[in-house]
Amino acid sequence: MTSAPSDKKTEVGSYFISNYPPYSQWKSDQLPAVETALDNPPTEDTPLGLYLHIPFCRKRCKFCYFKVFTDVNAAEVQRYVDALCDEISMVSRRAVMGDRPFRFVYFGGGTPSFLSPKQLTKLADRLRQHITWDGAEEVTFECEPGTLSETKVKTLREVMGVTRLSLGVENFTDAILEENGRAHLSKQVFAAWEWIEAAGFNNVNIDLIAGMVGETWDNWKFNVQKALEMSPESLTIYQMELPYNTVYSADILGNQSESPVADWGTKRDWVRYAFDEFTAAGYAVSSAYTLVKDPQKVNFSYRDNLWKGADLLATGIASFGHASGVHYQNLPHMDQYLSTIESGQLPLGRGFVPTDLQKLIREMILLLKRGYLELDYFRNKFDVDVLDRWRDVWDGYVESGLATIGDDRVELTSDGLLQVDSMLPAFFEPEHQNVRYT
Repeated sequence: MTSAPSDKKTEVGSYFISNYPPYSQWKSDQLPAVETALDNPPTEDTPLGLYLHIPFCRKRCKFCYFKVFTDVNAAEVQRYVDALCDEISMVSRRAVMGDRPFRFVYFGGGTPSFLSPKQLTKLADRLRQHITWDGAEEVTFECEPGTLSETKVKTLREVMGVTRLSLGVENFTDAILEENGRAHLSKQVFAAWEWIEAAGFNNVNIDLIAGMVGETWDNWKFNVQKALEMSPESLTIYQMELPYNTVYSADILGNQSESPVADWGTKRDWVRYAFDEFTAAGYAVSSAYTLVKDPQKVNFSYRDNLWKGADLLATGIASFGHASGVHYQNLPHMDQYLSTIESGQLPLGRGFVPTDLQKLIREMILLLKRGYLELDYFRNKFDVDVLDRWRDVWDGYVESGLATIGDDRVELTSDGLLQVDSMLPAFFEPEHQNVRYT
């Protein structure tokens, strides 16, 4: 029988599960299989997405674990953007593209909005020499509020064709933003919001983080109220975690200091409060992290397609992709990434070829983040009854009050939904349990 952790401290090593098997198991000797996947036609009905990584930031947040660079000059940024365009040119000629249009496109980072309007326009012009996303269901662009201007917001809408903005607010209190190393302050959030509303985006998401260092109950309630006043199409709330390669983690490990992040029970209580407030205002819970104002309008194409095994052509330094069921990651060091592309090669770093069981586990644990599983879906796609296959785990979660089981559906309770990431490793194969995730 398995039960999930409850209210323990947020220690170094906590993580958000975004794939399976764990990234630490991906190896460079799997790259021939990645090349084969890229060089063969796709399954016709597999959706296709594109991820573009812009790794630059004004500052590195103390909780950040992504591949980002600060203090870069215009020439360095331009060399990277040129390499990114060259990479996409190479990718667009691989057989895996087929004749498929991109169903979803995602500009992530780092800070994609770090680029100037002129750089964004040049990027769009170059990309359109090789690809188009005019028919995509969703084109998402991540923004740091302090990098936006009225001109840049218009460029994103009118030149880049962005349909969904995700605004990294994280917190509305300046002292907490400063303590956690954020580059923006609250006044920049409100200025950016005016430009975004004026530009007429149909879908705008606000990110908040529960458990930033310095957070209190009173301040969290203030954050939720401010977010409600802004009335975004969707709200994403992450619970602060401490992967190994963050400033906070280095301080805890190096100085043997106490974790400054709220414990998991407190963070879950904060997210629960936000979910209650937003659902009272008419929003619907879409996953363990998201609320949407109108489920008929907002469908999270990037998330939903990727969780169901869509192909994702990943471009940019250290980015993660998925081609015909094979996982891969690009090279993680800037000099190596740039020189590889400039020599005319794709910057592939490592890969992983999952078994059929691993594909099933991946899809099951990711879809469980929505708060439910439909058993027929897995019977039809994988010919497996996931309830029978992991009966002991499910029984443990039911007994712990984390899940309920119906005729053809497993549902997480509110307690289960708010700690779903801690529940997922129980479904991992034995050799992938208790290993470092990244």
